[in-house]
Amino acid sequence: MDYPAGPRAAAAAGKERLKGVLFSAEGWRGPGSEKGLLVDIPLESWAGAPPPPEASGAGFGLPAALAFAFLGGLLLNLMPCVLPVLSIKVLSLINQSKEDPGEARAHGLAYGAGVVLSFWALAGLLLAIKAGGAQFGWGFQLQSPGFVAFLAAVFFVLGLSMAGVFEIGTSFIGLGRFAARPGPAGAFLGGVLAVVAATPCTAPFMGAALGFALTQPAYVSLAVFTAMALGLSSPFLAVSFSPALMRYMPRPGDWMTGFKQGMSFLLFATVVWLLWVLGRQAGAGAMSVLTAALLLMAAGGWILGRWGGPERTPVVRRAAAAAAALLMAGSAAWAVWTVKDAAAPAPPDEKEAAGIKWETYSAELLDSYRREGRPVFLDFTADWCLTCQVNERTALRDAAVLERFARYGVAPLKADWTRRDPEITRALAAHGRGGVPLYVLYAPGGEPRLLPALLTPGIVLEALDSELGKGK
Repeated sequence: MDYPAGPRAAAAAGKERLKGVLFSAEGWRGPGSEKGLLVDIPLESWAGAPPPPEASGAGFGLPAALAFAFLGGLLLNLMPCVLPVLSIKVLSLINQSKEDPGEARAHGLAYGAGVVLSFWALAGLLLAIKAGGAQFGWGFQLQSPGFVAFLAAVFFVLGLSMAGVFEIGTSFIGLGRFAARPGPAGAFLGGVLAVVAATPCTAPFMGAALGFALTQPAYVSLAVFTAMALGLSSPFLAVSFSPALMRYMPRPGDWMTGFKQGMSFLLFATVVWLLWVLGRQAGAGAMSVLTAALLLMAAGGWILGRWGGPERTPVVRRAAAAAAALLMAGSAAWAVWTVKDAAAPAPPDEKEAAGIKWETYSAELLDSYRREGRPVFLDFTADWCLTCQVNERTALRDAAVLERFARYGVAPLKADWTRRDPEITRALAAHGRGGVPLYVLYAPGGEPRLLPALLTPGIVLEALDSELGKGK
């Protein structure tokens, strides 16, 4: 290459073009194909390119990454994504208050094992995808309409069970109980569900830790994901291993039935949200398919609850179970299979009818605005990211924020990661991040400024005024 120091150094030295030959001994298109590629590209776009991860805050060491990962996992317990599973966890803790300490500790360890193994499975999948040459990030599975439909079906079945439509086994919460007494298997499944429910959210501290993890060797990535898992499971483990804390749990009683049924509405609310996400990803037709599948699943649950109880004869119970399995599993499989490859609807010209008029992100458009000397606010978001939706409605639609955008002439760009987009994934990685939300403010002639994952109007106003308010 003419510029071995790299394109950034060449641009800084005043060079206008990057020229040279890229050589591959095996051939660029496989054995027997051409081994050399001529490169002759302008360097002007590099002036506005995102900084490398080290320049954007991801250049810290492993101890800091582990600390951030643990704190991020701990804060995930407070995020709205985990609320559907919160009711299950609360009821499990209440039930443990009447058990002996040894059994309570077994429940805590089983829950922690479910969380840790789920994080390891997710880390292994991400590393395998990365080894294959693709780029993915936190929450990538929700970019698939099929997975969204599957998750909606799981939460709908759990909601029916908690509402009392039917019971799985004889346990009072009917989740993961495969014997007459509650056992560690239910706690383990609760840990798995907690991780599944947490993936749409990115808590504070998580973004930098994930960005670090996805750029490191496999053993470092696994250590960071383990720290995050320990953070998520630590409150449950602390209560399980502390008899003093167990004494503060309320006494079990009949009130638990009403509480359990009321908490089922959190699960149904999540199903409504997932239907909305699916509609945004794959259109109204996919929503209709999933709605029909949920109706059939509700019929299966009703059959199981009506004719599958212990008061029925064994023949009736078996027939009810078979009919319920056919309706519930069959309709869920049909919905997932039908929507998994559904085409995304055409995006509207304007992302919002009111408030900020977002433009669709592209690296070329960002470079163009930066060359013009215009400030840019870049919003990395996704419809399945609950934190992103909360930030948009509470901070980015605030009247004072809208006024500052207009005063400073800010160009608002939205990088929508709802469906897989390699360009957006690369842009996230360039800022040292492995998922959304991410907010970047580009001031003319300055370095990009990354804002926190949780926004308030005050945070946005302070960033705009400090970076753009000089002389205005």
